[in-house]
Formats: sequence, C-alpha cells, structure tokens
Amino acid sequence: MLRFLSASRCLFVLLTFALSGLVASAQAQTAEEEDAPLPPKRELRGMWIATVENIDWPAQRGQTPEQYRRGYLRLLDAGQRAGLNAVFVQIRPASDAFYKSDIEPWSKWLTGMQGKAPANGDDPLPFLITEAHRRGMEFHAWFNPYRATMDSVTSRLAANHPYRQHPEWFLRYGGQLLYNPGLPQVRSHITRVILDVVRRYDIDAVHFDDYFYPYPAPGKVFHDENAFRDHNPEGFDKLADWRRNNVNVLIHDLHDSIRLAKRWVKFGISPFGVWMNKSAHPLGSDTRAGQPSYANLYADSRLWLEKGWIDYIVPQLYWSTNFKLVPYPILLEWWTRNHFDRHLYIGHGTYRMLESTRSDTTWRNPRELPRQIRLNRSYEDEVTGSVFFSAKSVLANPLHTTDTLRQDLYRHLALVPTMPWMDALPPQPVVNLVLRRLGQSVTLTWQPGPVAADGDAVTYYVLYRFGSNERATPNDPRRILALPRPAPGFLATYLDTTAVPGQAYAYYVTAVDRLHNESRPVRVITNGLQSPELVQGQLPGAVAGQPSPTTAPAGSSASQPSIIFRPGAANEAPDGSNQLLKVKTKEKSKDKTKRKSFFGRLFGK
Repeated sequence: MLRFLSASRCLFVLLTFALSGLVASAQAQTAEEEDAPLPPKRELRGMWIATVENIDWPAQRGQTPEQYRRGYLRLLDAGQRAGLNAVFVQIRPASDAFYKSDIEPWSKWLTGMQGKAPANGDDPLPFLITEAHRRGMEFHAWFNPYRATMDSVTSRLAANHPYRQHPEWFLRYGGQLLYNPGLPQVRSHITRVILDVVRRYDIDAVHFDDYFYPYPAPGKVFHDENAFRDHNPEGFDKLADWRRNNVNVLIHDLHDSIRLAKRWVKFGISPFGVWMNKSAHPLGSDTRAGQPSYANLYADSRLWLEKGWIDYIVPQLYWSTNFKLVPYPILLEWWTRNHFDRHLYIGHGTYRMLESTRSDTTWRNPRELPRQIRLNRSYEDEVTGSVFFSAKSVLANPLHTTDTLRQDLYRHLALVPTMPWMDALPPQPVVNLVLRRLGQSVTLTWQPGPVAADGDAVTYYVLYRFGSNERATPNDPRRILALPRPAPGFLATYLDTTAVPGQAYAYYVTAVDRLHNESRPVRVITNGLQSPELVQGQLPGAVAGQPSPTTAPAGSSASQPSIIFRPGAANEAPDGSNQLLKVKTKEKSKDKTKRKSFFGRLFGK
C-alpha cells in the first residue's frame, strides 16, 4: 500500500511537471506570437478553379447537379480551411457557358456535350456564387475572351455556337479555333457576353487570364491580314501596334461598360508574368523570358494599369526564387514599380509542386511557397495578395504547403483590400448591438444601420474581441473573431463559444460594404462575472444622455428573425428570475477627446 501511494505521488508530481511544461510552452508560444510581426489585416487570398478540360472542376463531364455541386463545395471547403477569401472560377473557358445563356452554348466540360443543358434545367452559377459568399469569399467570374475551341473540329459545335452564325469571326491557329481580335464585331460579342453575366448574376469581379492573341506556335502564322487592311481606322503601319490596340480597345471599352452596368463589379486580369525583358525594352524587367506578353501576346498590361482600365492585376509569376532566367524576386520587384496604384496580387504556380519540375527543382522545396508569400509581404504597400493555380493544388496539400497556409501564414482572417477609386464611403455603423451572457454562453445580436449615402447596404460584419488587459488596435487581425455574413432577412447573431468563464471582454462590431469599406465600430463590454448580463452597445466615446446612433430609428424593424436569438427565452436568467445584470460602458470625459479611441483613429471619430 505504501509503495502504491509512493508511486501515485510520483505520478502526480510527474503530471504536475508535465502540465506546468505545457502551460509554460503555451504561454511562451503566445508571447512569441505577440512579439512577432502582425499579419496583414487586408490581403486577398485566392485560388483559380479551372474548368477547361476539367482541370479542377467538375471532376468529369456529365455529372449530375448533385455530383458537381458536391465537388465544388469540396474545393471551397478546402480553400476556406486554408484561409482563402476569393475564388476565380472559369465560367467561360471556350466560347461556352457554365450558366444559362441565350448567347453561347452550355459547356461540354459541364454536361458532356456542348449545348446540352444540365439535368432538371439547373443553372450552376447562382449556386457557385452563393456558396462562395457564404464562406466569406469573393467570386471572380473568369472568362477566356478569344478562345473558341480547344481543337479545330467544328462538326461537334452546338447549333447555337457563334461559329455557326458567324464563321467569318474566327481563325484557325495552333490546332484551335480563335476569335479574330481585329474585328469590331468580335469585340462587341465578347462585351455582350460578359455584360450579360454582370447584369444577371451577383458576381464580384470580371476576370481574364493570359490568353489574348495566341502564344506563337513554331512555323505557324496568324492570318489576320484582311482585318488589318479593312479595320484599321487609326492607320497603324505596324501589325504589332495594331494588334495591341485591338486588345486595348476591348479592355478600355469593357471597363467602362462594366462600370455603367454595376459600379461595384471589379475588372482584373492575370497576364503572363513578364511584360517585356529589359534587353528588348528599356522599361522591361531584368529577365530572359521567351514570350513576353507585350511583344508576343500583344497584351500591354502595363498600359492598362497606367490608364486605370483595370482594378487589379495578377501576373503569373510561376517561377521559383532560384530560377535563373526569370527569378521570382527580380520579377516581383519590377511589378511593385509598375502597377500604378492598382491592386497587385501575385499568381503563384503551386501546381508545379505536383509535377516533376525538372526545369525548376526549387519547387520541390516545401519552403518555396512560404518564402514567396513572405517576400510579397515585405512590399507591404505594394503587394496586397496572392492567388494560387490552381484549386487542385490547394486541395492536394503538396509538400504540406496548404497546412502551412492554414497553421501559419493564413492562420488569421483577412479582409479583402479596399479600392478607393471605386468606392471610399464606409457604411453606417450597426444598430441595436446587444450582448447576452448566461453562464458560459455569450451571444451577440445586432442589426444593420441605415443605408449609406451612396446607396450601399451592408454586406458582412467584422467582430473583434479583446481581453481586459489587451490594447485595442484596429490593425491586429489576430483579434478578429469572425466575419459574419447573415442570410438576408435574418438578424445578425453570433454565439461566442470560446469565451472563458469569469473573463471580461470588449467586443467591437463594424459593418462592411460590397467593396470592403469598414464602418465606425460599436462596442459592448462584458465584465465576465457569473451573474447574467444584458449589455447594450455604444459607439466608443459616446457621451451619456446624448442620442445614440446605435439604436434603430423609429419605424425600423427590430424584430427580424434570427437562427440563434429567441426573444423571451434568451432574456431569462438560469434561475428563471429574468433579472439580468446591465453593465454600462465607461464614458470618456470631454477633456480627453484628443486621445481618440483605437477605432476612432481609423474611422475619424
């Protein structure tokens, strides 16, 4: 018996030391995180979902709507776990459609036969958009403007394919059928197709990839001589200048048309990574790429940025940091000097980790992708995001790089960067913010404020949480608890299941519009006591006795339905006494108005 007690005491001591070590380790890890550089609060994090040849989705042609929906959700869930906040979905890979269209046929990569509709008349696009938004992801509708087929066989084209009505619009080149960019009718058709989607669907952006004029094929000639002769009102002498102008006209006109249709829809392009080599153009990068986009694809992306015709650019920098011909750091630095204050996101070639990569073996190193992202972040005011090609590589987790995103680089939530040239007006603060704390349960509910002066409604919210001993700052995404996006018609409700009993917290809620402008915050404080609490939110710095903008105006609805909050039941204390403790937030004296609150410095209050 004595031996057993002795052994028990030894075991107790060992467990005590082990637990102490775990606590010390956790505390050290927390302290290390606090001392580490802050992750960016705003950063676009996206992935391309390629549908051409079923690269990413659907898994195969001819799936039922239930099958291709499940496959899409699998990709979205993988992206959400990795911390992504945007998807770039290819909805028009080759003059076809992954949506209901009266202009172009259904895609064969969706249903198995071009022109054949999905079962039960399903239109996938609303589902694709809604599910992305539910996960806090922007939906960028990806169009390939000029590609008509992936082969030169026209007999299998659907009866409503544009080739059937206008074969004169097309040229054969490199085993494909391509639209002729030099024809005004072609530009009009492409614009019509895109505006049809912009007007009918709730997309966040129109997106092009790198295919403009085709990549040069050895021994092949793109025969657009007749168009050069017949459609050259500017009188260009050089074919190359005329071709570049054809693409410029499309980009400029499409930009203006999108703005007129929906002012909040962005327009972005992902060109080949090298605009021009410095050896061939004084403004080019110090690289030795084989097919720069300016000279070979007639895509003057630098001009589009300079003129403000696009809102963001995602150059495809698919090379590693050690690739001699096109080193990633050299090319990245060039783009930071040539994006003309439009958003610069970097396209990363994560697919290369799934290949043998004999020409660029650095991609076999699991540290390569994190190194590139950290290098991007070193240009804090210039590079504002990353996009991965493609979704398959995010799902496959090659070299555990997706784990690295989830556990480290993208561990904390990030908002999409704002675009002040499109919209700089923030929405109104939320109203009727209420905190209810019953035991270990902390529930917050609120309503959107009035519509902003520009007519924008709230799209989602940011919920921050700070401990009693933490300095509140708007730039620390580690304190973002969630980005709630309630369904239309429902009261915004959040149940904080991670709140520690007995610990006081300050919660701040802001409203965010479609273009990610953030409102002034409304604050609510819980004292952490075991007594039930009912707390009304306030704007930081509000003075007692003055009208509070955090209360819904007369005549507004304060009884919106909610999934979690139930009037009556949620107001009762555990003992049924209905005696809730109301806690007042601290008031700032007037002589301290110069010492603005942390959100005050950000939002001007």
